[in-house]
Amino acid sequence: MGRLDGKICVITGAAGGIGAETARLFKEEGATVVGVDLSEDGVGDLVLAADVTDASQVEGMYSRARNEFGRVDVLFNNAGISPDDDASVLETSLEAWQRVQDVNLKSVFLCCRHGIPHLLDGGGGSVINTASFVAVMGAATSQISYTASKGGVLALSRELGVEFARRGVRVNALCPGPVNTPLLQELFAKDPEQARRRLLHLPMGRFAEAREIAQGALFLASDDSSYVTASAFLVDGGLTSAYVTPE
Repeated sequence: MGRLDGKICVITGAAGGIGAETARLFKEEGATVVGVDLSEDGVGDLVLAADVTDASQVEGMYSRARNEFGRVDVLFNNAGISPDDDASVLETSLEAWQRVQDVNLKSVFLCCRHGIPHLLDGGGGSVINTASFVAVMGAATSQISYTASKGGVLALSRELGVEFARRGVRVNALCPGPVNTPLLQELFAKDPEQARRRLLHLPMGRFAEAREIAQGALFLASDDSSYVTASAFLVDGGLTSAYVTPE
């Protein structure tokens, strides 16, 4: 039997990276997946195109999932961006700041605002909000809007986890470390010294694979994590605990 047999899971940002890999894994584990992205290129049994920064579209996507499958059990609010023009507070434009806040934080608020009522109607469920390891530590190579948005996701998730704990809804923030993606590979191919400097801080000496982050989401979505709520669930290879790393 799969760990998510019979569960209806709505995943945003399901067209690539962590979202797509999690959608595949959830399906393997017996879930029915509603994959949401800006385009209809997401992974899922039902694929929806929606802008998760738009309240009416978010409300509509959950209504569609509920109408199609009768209930909703798991929200994986994963959609997010990290644009090239995000930099230090001295260099980031207000436009760049706001764009990241809208996609990374406002969307999570909207998905919780319109998704949690469906979980309550079904007697409970699990909410997983994608934050980041940068929500719990600082960096000299700043991406201030991204970092602030993920800190907001962490705080929001903690508060919701406490608020809804006695109503059967668990809310956790999934905090990935750096993930091996084609974009990251391209960046480091151009600048091997930058790759070396960043890998130096990772105790395991490598970036995470998307599947490894998806396994963390699977744990939080399943009943295996029935006593886990309001947590910052770090899947970072030990990065946030490292003062120095092995030779």
